[in-house]
Amino acid sequence: MTLWILVRLVVGLVALVGGAELLVRGASSIATRFGISAVVVGLTVVAFGTSAPELAVSVGSAVTGEAEVALGNVVGSNIANVLLILGISAMIGGLTIASRVVRFDLPLLMLVSVVVLLLSLDSSIGRIDGIVLFLGVVAYTGWLLRASRRESRQMVEESEEAVSQLEGTSANSPMGLLLFYVVSGLALLVGGAQVLVGAATEFATDAGISKMVVGLTVVAVGTSLPELATSVVAAYRGERDIAVGNVVGSNLFNLLSVLGAAGIFASDGVPVSDATLRLDYPVMLASTIVLLPIFWNGFAIKRWEGALLVAFYALYITFLVLDATDHSATKWLGPFALVVAPLVILTLAVTGFQGWRRHRKGISA
Repeated sequence: MTLWILVRLVVGLVALVGGAELLVRGASSIATRFGISAVVVGLTVVAFGTSAPELAVSVGSAVTGEAEVALGNVVGSNIANVLLILGISAMIGGLTIASRVVRFDLPLLMLVSVVVLLLSLDSSIGRIDGIVLFLGVVAYTGWLLRASRRESRQMVEESEEAVSQLEGTSANSPMGLLLFYVVSGLALLVGGAQVLVGAATEFATDAGISKMVVGLTVVAVGTSLPELATSVVAAYRGERDIAVGNVVGSNLFNLLSVLGAAGIFASDGVPVSDATLRLDYPVMLASTIVLLPIFWNGFAIKRWEGALLVAFYALYITFLVLDATDHSATKWLGPFALVVAPLVILTLAVTGFQGWRRHRKGISA
């Protein structure tokens, strides 16, 4: 890797993270000022804002003919959000789970993940597929707006306080300053996306690494930094349910809005390789499904469960790197993961079911 490529990667990532931060601060404060429920702000503006780097990178990749990077970015970001970001956040002090996330948002994320897999079986996310996915995010946002009207005033006030602490921007700031945040954030996102995609593509070409692997690792983790920062700060401040909601909401937006937009703007659709169908999609789906028994077990993610998620992410990245370099270790690492992963998931399912039964008994009592 040349120094120039490295500089562009760093500049692109910094611009993306900084742009997302400005966009979230400005948009959330403007929404609060105009009387939009803070619950909706947290689940839409905050989640969409932290997913803005993925949107910028994926649409930029699709427009410039690098649609493979767009898919790798979305799938890799979702995997990183669950295994790495939730894992690290839980290791800080454990995470509590809001009941509505278990009842609606997580099952919806699982359903959307399956739908994306089914749409990809023809080896492409075409324009019609993209429109279907994008309409999904419109419907989800509309449902949130309707649900917000049923929220009690007390819940709204608590959510406003949490979002205000998390974003660090007062709704009483001058409107001109808030608009400056939004415009500057969008500009940084667009510029950072172009720089990052170009540098990542050039790096892949020079190093002989597939563009898909670059999207799944370097670009995916880099564009997930806003989710990481938001969730870690939320966990550190004791707002642990916000940390979980941010990740689940961001993953929904990634699949519906980001991948949908990429499918719409890519002239020949977003190609889906056989390797993605065999490995990356199953890992993304499994990492989402495994959250259900973890959430059931006391409606929390314990520290050891967070460490387990991070360990699985390290195993996944290790396999990607070894496979990309044709290392002989992949011959035993793959079968090892196929044996260990189901055993761990089964253990989590049993403990999760036991935790759910204890929760039900507590309710009935």
